[in-house]
Amino acid sequence: MNTNIAKGLVALLVVLCHQSLFSQALYELNAIQKIEITCPQSDWDYQMDTAKYGAENYLMSSLVTINGISYDSVGVKYKGNSSFDSTKIKNPLHISLNEFKNQQHQGYTDIKLSNGYADPSAIREVLAYQILKNYMHCPLSNFAQVYINGNYIGLYSNDESIDKKFCADHFYSSQNTFIKGNPIVNPGPTTKSNFKFINSDSSSYQLYYEIKSKKGWNELVKLCDSVTNNTTSLDNMLDMDRVIWMLAFNNVLINLDSYNGVFAQNHYSYRDNTGHYNPIIWDMNMSFGGFPFAGAGATSMGSLTIANMQQFPTNNHATDTNWPLINAVQANSTYKNKYIAHMRTILQEFFVNHTYETLATSLQTIVDTALQSDNHKFYTYLQYQHAMDSLTDMGSYKMPGIKTLMDARVAYLQSTSEFTATTPIISSINTSVPAPVINSTFFVLASVTNANSNAVTLGYRFDKTQKFQKIPMYDDGLHNDGGANDNVYGVNLTMTAGMMQYYLYAENNNAGIFSPERAEHEFYSVLASAQVPVVGQLVINELLADNVGNIKDEYNESADWVELYNNSSTLLNLSDVYLSDDLTNMTKWKFPANTSINPFSFLTIWADNDSLEQVLHTNFNLNKDSSILLLSNGLGQLLDSISFSNQATNISFGRFPNGTGNFIPMNTTYGYVNNNDALTMNQEQGNTFAMYPNPASQTVDIASTTEQSVSIYNLLGQEIFHDKKALHHHINTDSWSNGLYLVKCGHTISKLRIQQ
Repeated sequence: MNTNIAKGLVALLVVLCHQSLFSQALYELNAIQKIEITCPQSDWDYQMDTAKYGAENYLMSSLVTINGISYDSVGVKYKGNSSFDSTKIKNPLHISLNEFKNQQHQGYTDIKLSNGYADPSAIREVLAYQILKNYMHCPLSNFAQVYINGNYIGLYSNDESIDKKFCADHFYSSQNTFIKGNPIVNPGPTTKSNFKFINSDSSSYQLYYEIKSKKGWNELVKLCDSVTNNTTSLDNMLDMDRVIWMLAFNNVLINLDSYNGVFAQNHYSYRDNTGHYNPIIWDMNMSFGGFPFAGAGATSMGSLTIANMQQFPTNNHATDTNWPLINAVQANSTYKNKYIAHMRTILQEFFVNHTYETLATSLQTIVDTALQSDNHKFYTYLQYQHAMDSLTDMGSYKMPGIKTLMDARVAYLQSTSEFTATTPIISSINTSVPAPVINSTFFVLASVTNANSNAVTLGYRFDKTQKFQKIPMYDDGLHNDGGANDNVYGVNLTMTAGMMQYYLYAENNNAGIFSPERAEHEFYSVLASAQVPVVGQLVINELLADNVGNIKDEYNESADWVELYNNSSTLLNLSDVYLSDDLTNMTKWKFPANTSINPFSFLTIWADNDSLEQVLHTNFNLNKDSSILLLSNGLGQLLDSISFSNQATNISFGRFPNGTGNFIPMNTTYGYVNNNDALTMNQEQGNTFAMYPNPASQTVDIASTTEQSVSIYNLLGQEIFHDKKALHHHINTDSWSNGLYLVKCGHTISKLRIQQ
């Protein structure tokens, strides 16, 4: 082979390897992250130990490098309670990229690293999260190798931070009440974060909880009062399905360093925009029996033997008032049936068929080499190799191997009366119309046997940011369900949006079942009949290109935004519709699949160059000085367009009249009908103008905030159009040749494309 060619191939391989490393997702499961910390302080370990015992301030590292990408001036500190030991080198770490400087890595500002001090398997935490993610919202988790000043500290689990970004990603808001359930005093049997009502004085709760939002202590008191004293209305305050999944998961996996255990800790609760608190499980390095303290009453640690854990009862703490959430679930027959149904689903999907073993083997294969070279690990490599099926001496107790625990646990649970009870059977689920017309009535139908006749319900919602509404289904012959008492159930609904998400639940006196069984985390969907938009139906209705605190997105950021309007009486399907700010790339950002817009309704999109965010966020920004916005379909047909420049802060450009009129500067009317009220500018603004459509064919309109003259030039510099000063110019372009033109409005110049 030619030497130069060989050198070129080597260079290309190096580049590709670097690109692969740099593009690696921070929580990619099958790749170990490499995190390198540079601390210029010669006594960095001493300073971090001292801070951990004091105010827990961050030490400024000069550099943190994540998979080859470096950040300077980063905050680093030790975290953890029992997992922290000042005599050890390998302590759990909290890296704050934005502690001293505004920066992030792939959207994340905080990195939480656990040292595996109580896990001879090295995989408990990651394995538990891989199971949990199938049933409720939980952090991403994988593995990382950590280096400090070039020295390999060891293998860590890398767990996504439960912070405001997490809340925005999963619950579509980030500024509401946010509670962490962890005692801030030394743990003991009486220090529980259990939502038990103490009194009306919020200071009585401050040893057991942290408020992670700007306010929330009074809300916490109300929550505890409801959990303890008003259990009949818990559905109004808590997402009870997620509560039940949490309790079921903790019980099956013997995850007792949790709400189910002695301290009732390691959980977050975030109140979403519907007013419901959503539980989030955190810190599972001691799941699978790694923490054997269940608690008994208010004062006992309740230490469990291996056999106790294998045969841990489903109703533990059912009547112990120190666990009011468990009390509420166990005292309500429907909640209890749902709890057992969720336990049964977890057991069947991961443990009866040994899926967890396959996953555990895969995870141990990933970390094997990194663990062997970890000179600071807490267990021998031999202990790690046998951690699935051997006991490990933990001093005051024995830790079971994961397989040792779970195989016996499966046998025990399957022998209980709750698990052997006959469940209802749900089948033949369908809708009376495959694709209902918007605002029409349709039926959901199902065959259900072994259920009480009044105990079949439908959960449904038309927006994923909302909670499921529960309504009864009927076998009375009056709901398109055939004959009465024929085990076919029906319920009628009105299709008020482009998609409905739904699930079924049925129970008898002894058992319940969901369909799909992972509900409410998973569900069925039915799409309304919708058409692809044509020109005139879907328009750009309003935009704000200089948003300074005017409207904030779910991440509490003042991003630019675009508002669309459906001028038609038809539901429009946007699955093949695109937004762009580039004439050479009209398909720059595509709407997510199954996005739709109701008749005569609005849809707003955040133009913030952050398409990683979860709802409608484009991969480009609006440029307030000079920009273009294109709305097109997948066939390259332009549906609408506008070009603009010199945008005023917090003054939008919108159509007036709404949906059909010319663009004018206006006070923002995000998500509702545009108006032409007098502008309320806080400062002097320069000339602002909009030009639409762009590209143009027959006509183009130019509107400005002040009266301005307009001149248009071809690319030879020849003026082909001029009009005197006016607020609005309507220009006939049907005889112009295709191509680019320069438009001068006042002192501002922009580009216009003619496309006949």
